[in-house]
Amino acid sequence: MAFVHSSSFTSSPFRAFSNPKTPSFLSRSTFPFHNLLTRCGSSLTASDVSFTWDEVVRISQPEALPDDPSDLRGYSDRIKACNRGVEMQSEFRSFVIEDQIVGYIHNGFAENLRSYSGVFTFLPGKVTLHSSLSSADRTRAVGDVIKSLGEELIPGIRNELYPVTSAFGAPVYFSLERAAAPYFGIKKDGKKFLWVAKRSQQKPTYPGMLDHLVAGGLPHGVACGDNVVKECEEEAGIPSSISRGAVPVGAVSYMDINGYSYKRDVLFCYDLKLPESSMPENQDGEVESFKLIPVTHVANIIRRTQFFKPNCSLVIIDFLFRHGYVSPECFGYLDLLQSLRSGSCS
Repeated sequence: MAFVHSSSFTSSPFRAFSNPKTPSFLSRSTFPFHNLLTRCGSSLTASDVSFTWDEVVRISQPEALPDDPSDLRGYSDRIKACNRGVEMQSEFRSFVIEDQIVGYIHNGFAENLRSYSGVFTFLPGKVTLHSSLSSADRTRAVGDVIKSLGEELIPGIRNELYPVTSAFGAPVYFSLERAAAPYFGIKKDGKKFLWVAKRSQQKPTYPGMLDHLVAGGLPHGVACGDNVVKECEEEAGIPSSISRGAVPVGAVSYMDINGYSYKRDVLFCYDLKLPESSMPENQDGEVESFKLIPVTHVANIIRRTQFFKPNCSLVIIDFLFRHGYVSPECFGYLDLLQSLRSGSCS
């Protein structure tokens, strides 16, 4: 599977399963294949490049490139792509609720909030919510501001709420639209589980890129384990009788600053071994197809390309460490291991 990858995907040959509810993947590359291996950047979308499963399989083969699997630089590059903009932290002001820092807002984006004086209060170096707003009012009031700002400033609004807290497990101050979370520097908690999935071309973010079999944000009021079961059913048609066997194995984190966006994400990781007879089938239209690929070949894809949605690389690299595919004899072993938790895990 693909939770953080399923160990079961090492024992079977390549298989692709087209999602009957969505078009099959693109039949050819928009750019020469070599360009797919050399282009840089952590926000590649289908408008930049597209690729087929045949190309994914080809570059995953050990003989496809004369590189050294003990060279960890390709993994490090994927992690760095999720941890940009440390030098820009001074451009953000704290977002404070009840004397607790719950996020960070870029000075430029904050200017868009000044006109909503009944919702936001500006203090030196920080922004807070107006004292007249009760806990029950905050979600509605901030939600109205998000809707007013619209897609031009906050693209990808999806009417999905995330809890706003100072740390995982701490009291929830209000709930915020998922798409707005990076613009308020809210820490998002999510779980990642791998076969390999290819994202739908209709996805608002990273369309057509590779992903885990199952992954998702952690909604307010939903326990991690329950959310694993929900996402397994929605994204891969995995019944709860199987998904409740998912084993929590830790978490990775990153901090990525890009313009007005300040992402502080923690990804809870689960391992789930699927029965040999299981064939994932997407239920919500967000996945184009699935493929079963040997672990060592997935590692090659991570090291050699940017085919995966950027934060997927952290989860896969963590899996490689935990299952012995990266050894202490590799130069840079400890630095790479430490970088998997570059963000705060509070």
